[in-house]
Amino acid sequence: MINSDVAASRHPAPYRPALLKSVVASVWPKTAALLVLLGAWQLVYLSGWKSAVVLPGPATVGATLWRELQDALLWEAVSTTMVRALIGFGLALLIGTVVGGVLSRNRLLRKTFGSVISGLQTMPAIAWFPFAIIFFGLTTSAILFVIVIGAAPSVALGVIAGTDHIPPLQLRAAKTMGLRQFALYRHVILPASLPTFVSGLRQAWAFAWRSLMAGELVVMIAGTASIGVLLENAQNMSDMPLAIAVMIVVLVIGIIVDSVFGLADRQIRRYWGLVDGDHE
Repeated sequence: MINSDVAASRHPAPYRPALLKSVVASVWPKTAALLVLLGAWQLVYLSGWKSAVVLPGPATVGATLWRELQDALLWEAVSTTMVRALIGFGLALLIGTVVGGVLSRNRLLRKTFGSVISGLQTMPAIAWFPFAIIFFGLTTSAILFVIVIGAAPSVALGVIAGTDHIPPLQLRAAKTMGLRQFALYRHVILPASLPTFVSGLRQAWAFAWRSLMAGELVVMIAGTASIGVLLENAQNMSDMPLAIAVMIVVLVIGIIVDSVFGLADRQIRRYWGLVDGDHE
């Protein structure tokens, strides 16, 4: 009996292979797509359609990227940008969750403000910057404001869509058991809407990331290194290899974060029985 327990403790295996399988399933399609894009890029470069100054080849950009990765300035810029992204997304998550939770359970407020939230989601981030710069000045607050106004509507709509899929019988049963207000949200509404909510978060991150990149190109803060500043410097120097190298960094960060959200989404949907774990 003891030996079997020891053997079982040495082989906690079912979870790890499943997690590894999920990671591989998430990464390999993106890797394949990246290889296809690199191949197409190389073919266009070899065709001579544009000069090497305007459209450098993958090898030139790769060498530039490798040089920049060894420069502390790039990592300082990435750090600054990621801190802004996390703060802005965190604020959007908080505001969007509260607004979505309130509107999802109040029919009058939803009819009044629901279309406004949908309209805010469709507005381009760049349209908010004149207002943000006048209101906040050339500060980080202007960038964070645009991130929040771009991402919070997606979070709110994710909460609303999630609550719309909760069976009314389940809500009535919860109320019969004495759950009201905050307890109802905590124990029934939010857990039941979690799969749709995570999908909303994934979309909200995409809006937040695009808003941040636009913001760092528009709002230049003196003495602060960021990815936007690196892109601006590359443009001013007409350094196309550097510009593409920084764009690759932006793309890789976006892919990594999206993969994390994708993995969380699959795990949650599997937990709720919304996907077949053996045929995902």
